[in-house]
Amino acid sequence: MNHNTAAVLPRLPVPDLQKTVTKYLDSLRPFLLEDAAHGGPSYEDAFALRTKWADDFVYGIGRVCQERLHELDRASPDNWLDDNFWLKSYLQWRAPLLINSNWWLVFNDDPLHPSEEHLVSGFTEWQLQRAAWLVHRTLEFKDKVELQELHPVTTRTGVWIQESVSKMFNLARIPQRYCDILSQISSPSDPLSCNIVVMVNNWFYAVRVYDPGPDNSRILIPAETLLARLNVVVHDAATRAECAPEIGVLSADDRDSWASILQHLLSISPQNVETHEAVVNSLMCLCLDRENHSIVLPSSSSSLPQPSSISQASLDSHLHAIRSVPSNVSNRFFDKPYSIIVDPSGRAGAMGEHSPADALVPSIVGEYAVVQHVEMTQSFASAEHSATNGSWSRLEWVVDDESLEAIRAARARAEANIKNSDDSLLWFEEYGSDWIKSVGFSADAYIQMAIQIAWYRTTGEFTATYETALTRMFNKGRTETIRTLSVESRAFVLAMTDNDHSISSETKWDLLRRAVQKHTSLTRDAATGRGIDRHLLGLRNMLRQGERSELFDDLLFARSQEWRLSTSGLSAGHHFRGTGFGTVYENGYGINYLAAPSMVKFGIETKFSGGNTSTEVFKDAVYSNN
Repeated sequence: MNHNTAAVLPRLPVPDLQKTVTKYLDSLRPFLLEDAAHGGPSYEDAFALRTKWADDFVYGIGRVCQERLHELDRASPDNWLDDNFWLKSYLQWRAPLLINSNWWLVFNDDPLHPSEEHLVSGFTEWQLQRAAWLVHRTLEFKDKVELQELHPVTTRTGVWIQESVSKMFNLARIPQRYCDILSQISSPSDPLSCNIVVMVNNWFYAVRVYDPGPDNSRILIPAETLLARLNVVVHDAATRAECAPEIGVLSADDRDSWASILQHLLSISPQNVETHEAVVNSLMCLCLDRENHSIVLPSSSSSLPQPSSISQASLDSHLHAIRSVPSNVSNRFFDKPYSIIVDPSGRAGAMGEHSPADALVPSIVGEYAVVQHVEMTQSFASAEHSATNGSWSRLEWVVDDESLEAIRAARARAEANIKNSDDSLLWFEEYGSDWIKSVGFSADAYIQMAIQIAWYRTTGEFTATYETALTRMFNKGRTETIRTLSVESRAFVLAMTDNDHSISSETKWDLLRRAVQKHTSLTRDAATGRGIDRHLLGLRNMLRQGERSELFDDLLFARSQEWRLSTSGLSAGHHFRGTGFGTVYENGYGINYLAAPSMVKFGIETKFSGGNTSTEVFKDAVYSNN
């Protein structure tokens, strides 16, 4: 295969203005039907008013905004969206990355997992072996993608993977007041780019994972060599008399607070400048936790069947440890796009900052790392004294009273956020994607309808629903919204929740078929650059001072984007126990799911403070739908 000819990805288009507005009006129909059904304005009058506003927009200021968007696109190196709006929408968000923004992946145990170490604390041989292996496999994947040994750029998928994977390593999000920035990807010639940052007992260490090779090349060290270096680092951290300043928890705080205290830290010592630079330019983080997190679920907490191969308590304990809990939240650096986490029992997972790459990308990397079980030819004992000088170093932070007070305040806020996170996994094992496809449905659309029913059964109302679609067929494509709530999905949900049982099974099946077909059509549009939400964002941003439109001023415009159901499907998840991300709205849900041939794994997160939401109740509703 000729690896010198890269496939060319088309440019993300600016969608047609009239088509976008027509699709937007269609997405408002279920809201207007609901309002009319509950004593609001008649559906016909309300829809006619929105149609008038839409026409005024298309033939007025909207046409001007569309032309401005085309001008912006012509002036943009890659595309109108990613170069100007999309990344900024992440970086301007001031909420803590902890739970609210960062994603997390929960890896399956390694087949060699020693069960007797489940309850231990302190650092273990198996923990370091698995950590070394996972890091090695992760960087092996990175190197193979760069060398085009995997996913060559002669295919469009290869171009997308190479571009996306490159944004996971050697950079970080940097907090700044009002709007963060992303660092530049560090050069392979930069010595700092050859290191990973290892966090142990809240201490930061730089560990070199690429050694110099011939002709200025660099060579990925064997897993056994990394094991030796990790062993020395852990021994160093375990024998330090003083406690580490909990700098990691500062990165879990709201972004303006973190920006302010980081600037203070950088101003009080050049050592802090060097340390932060080393962390930012490093490949990734490895977080070695000292304790296993364990929760005990009350026996009456759920009527759902237990997962087939693990207890629910063990499953959620593992999930929470990767998401972060009070005992390990300081042993993280939330600004890095990819961090591997391993606890003393060898349970592992990954967590990362969302803005450089969408969650499917780290899941592809994670699957490669996990699919092959640990293979070590060198024992822990023989590795102990084989780390060479210069292969690792301490990364010190200098702190003062002001920064210590900021750490105490940040920890209190982080613990409150963690305590408020109602987070669990549901393994639905009755059937999976094979059966769904066998009856003629898209597995993703079918699962979305199950989520719609669960929401309605637990709240008695409908809500705007966000599902992620990737626009990876385009150059620098990121995501688009699939608006799951539609006239068709609403009709199906109402039929399925009909208490009079007056609707036949045949009618319900037909309504499901129509809802799935509608969702499949919306998905196709979103993935092929014909979605509406990114276009509406661009058009709205093209309005200049003093310009306005009834279309955007309409309260229903904001309501149709109030994503109290924020959802995303990943791969079949054969190598993950589950995944997760936090809800954007306090009274909403963040739902990530993995559709395997014979089961579906749901990661569900909401807030205890939401009042009318409950992860356990929602899990029960999802299960009972099927």
